[in-house]
Amino acid sequence: MKSKLHPAVALTAVMFTTFVMAMSVAPAQAANELKRAYHVIASKQFVDLTHSFDASTPVWSGFGQARMTPAADPKTRKPYTIKDDGFRTTLYEFVGQYGTHVDPPAHFDENGNTMDEIPLKQMILPLIVLDATPYLARDPNHAFSLSDLKAWEKKHGRVPPGSFVALRTDMYKDWDSSPERFKRSPFPAWAFETIKFLYEKRRATATGHESLDTDTTDKMDSETYILHRGHYQIEVMANLDKVPPTGALIVVTWPKVRKGLGFPARAFAILP
Repeated sequence: MKSKLHPAVALTAVMFTTFVMAMSVAPAQAANELKRAYHVIASKQFVDLTHSFDASTPVWSGFGQARMTPAADPKTRKPYTIKDDGFRTTLYEFVGQYGTHVDPPAHFDENGNTMDEIPLKQMILPLIVLDATPYLARDPNHAFSLSDLKAWEKKHGRVPPGSFVALRTDMYKDWDSSPERFKRSPFPAWAFETIKFLYEKRRATATGHESLDTDTTDKMDSETYILHRGHYQIEVMANLDKVPPTGALIVVTWPKVRKGLGFPARAFAILP
C-alpha cells in the first residue's frame, strides 16, 4: 500500500526538484548568453586607442625618458640571447605615467584607490567621444567648454551615466611625426567646468584625452578634481577620430601592480 506524503513534504520535494532543474538550466543559459555576446563582439571592428612607445617618445620633462636595455644574467652580467640561451628579454625602466597610461585616484590622493583596486567592471564601459576639432582652427589650444558639451548633446543626445568620456583633439597625430610639438604647452584640453559637469551631472565613470595633461591650469584643477573623487583617467589616447560619438565600448587594461600609482595602459574601442 502506497503511503501519502505530508503536503509540506510534498511541496518541499517539488521545490527541491524545481531548484535542481533551474540550477541545471541556468548555467547553460548563461553560457549561451556569453557565447552570443562573444560572437556579436567578435564580429565588430576594433580600434586601438593606444600609442606604441619606446625610449624616445614624448614624456613630461619632470620624468625623463625611458630606458630599455637587454636583460642580463645577474651573475655574469651577460645579456641573454636566443643564440646562447634560447630566449631574450628586455629590462624596462620608466615612470608609471609613460605613453598611453592610467592615472588612478592614488596618483593625487593618499587615500585614493591604487591601480589594483579599481573595479574590473570599470574597465569596460560605454564610450562617448566629444570632438573638439571644429574649434581648433580659430583656437588651437581650445579648452572644451560646457557650452561645447551642450551643443554636442543637442546633436547626439545626453551623455549617459556610467560612461567613459573621451576628448578628441587629433593631437595624437603628432606623437610620432612631431614629438616636440606633441609636448607643447598650452594645448587643446578640457575646461574645468566641463569635467565637473560630466562627473556631477552626467555621472561619468572615467574620462580620457590625447594630451599629456588633463588641462593647462597651473594647479591642474581638472586632474585633481577627477582623482580626488575616486575616478581614474586615461591620458595620451590615440585614434579617437576613428570612433563614432556614441555607441562604442571601451576596454582598458593595465598591469595589476600592488599599490600602483600609474602605468602604461592598453585601451581599445569596440565599434557598434
